[in-house]
Amino acid sequence: MNKPTRRKIALIGGGGVRTPLVVFGINESSEALGAEELALYDLDQERCRVMAELGNAIVAEEGGTLRVRVVSSLEDAVDGASFVLSSIRAGGNQARAHDERVAIEHGYPGQETTGPGGVAMALRTVPIAVEQAKAIERLSPDAWLINFTNPAGLITQAIQNRFSAKVVGICDTPSEMMHRIRTALNEDEESCCCDYLGLNHLGWVRRIWLRGEDVTERLFGDDDFLNKVYSVKVFDHELIRALKLLPTEYLFFYYSRRKALENQHKQGSTRGAEIQQLNERLLGNLAELLQQGDARGAVVSYKNYLNVRSGSYMKLEGNADSALTEVYGGEEDPFRAASGYHRIAIDVMKALCGSAPKRIVVNTRNLGSIEDVDADDVVEVPCMISADTITPEPCGRLPEAVRGLVHAVKAYEREAIEAALSGSSTSMRKTMLLYPAIGEWEPSERLLQELIVKC
Repeated sequence: MNKPTRRKIALIGGGGVRTPLVVFGINESSEALGAEELALYDLDQERCRVMAELGNAIVAEEGGTLRVRVVSSLEDAVDGASFVLSSIRAGGNQARAHDERVAIEHGYPGQETTGPGGVAMALRTVPIAVEQAKAIERLSPDAWLINFTNPAGLITQAIQNRFSAKVVGICDTPSEMMHRIRTALNEDEESCCCDYLGLNHLGWVRRIWLRGEDVTERLFGDDDFLNKVYSVKVFDHELIRALKLLPTEYLFFYYSRRKALENQHKQGSTRGAEIQQLNERLLGNLAELLQQGDARGAVVSYKNYLNVRSGSYMKLEGNADSALTEVYGGEEDPFRAASGYHRIAIDVMKALCGSAPKRIVVNTRNLGSIEDVDADDVVEVPCMISADTITPEPCGRLPEAVRGLVHAVKAYEREAIEAALSGSSTSMRKTMLLYPAIGEWEPSERLLQELIVKC
């Protein structure tokens, strides 16, 4: 990639509530990134304006030089960009809440990227993501597309199989889990290394190395350690010991579907519905504070929102608790957290710039990394990322305990991409049939009728 002295970065989906986190991260690393400008684009221009205003307040508070501006078209956003971040939610949080409610009504856990909700999200998002990738390839062929958009692995594969554009999918789930492992052990990244493999939202830590020693078996037998690894106890410890793998939280919706559904019934809501309410409350507060000229108050309100949101993660599904009853009174600064949504994006971009080569778990073309997955399929594995290059680590074969599940979910992802682009209702029903989180033909017709409204 020809590296300009000062880079333009674009964010598609700039009206999203995590945009200010990205602004902070890019501003903080502007020198390493050579970042001069962040262009925000969103169909909801008013939300985008609020996020840009808050972003500029953050830059001013931090003493940075990054320019944050709102653009009115996708073309204006991506033209001349060195990096394009994509973080869209087709249909908004209303669609997520709808999908999760429909899933529950049909006897499946309600979750945005797994089960019927995941199918609906894929069907409505793939065509939009593909069109956006086409514009990026035309206007900025040397740009890296950093895909946040969920379902991240599936969307990355849809783009990668159709365009020459450089694309990588990112998710903070693996890095967050590894951070919690190191925190539980009171160790740093240099001392503690994790062996990870899988697909997006379908991944496992296979080995934990502490200063070169394999301590996996000892740690898997330590209940205190396992309690610290998860923010909510979603997995029975005997399940972990039976698998001899440490699943990421999203496997809860495969391994404990009845428990997740029971807790959602007990609580009477879904994560999507609660996030929708939290977001509406946040946007109202931000608009009022910014209109009053209270930029500092807006930043504080935003930080409190982030802490409530992250602090309540998986509590509804795992414990039947509610995010709406959370009251945050701590001093933690989510901008400066060691892991999270913005950290992985910045780490990947810095590494691609060559300023900080790093081992990072991302979603990329397999290329033999996992021996029993096709070379062109997108997998979620540790990669060495350096100047303009992403090289997946050799991971060997999938553990037998998860091999069938990974192959079945990958077959579902391939079919979902084709169904989304063809619009074939038969292919959409086949998508649900192939997907282990549904896996039946008869329910697919009604599910499709009720979900397609939002697709």
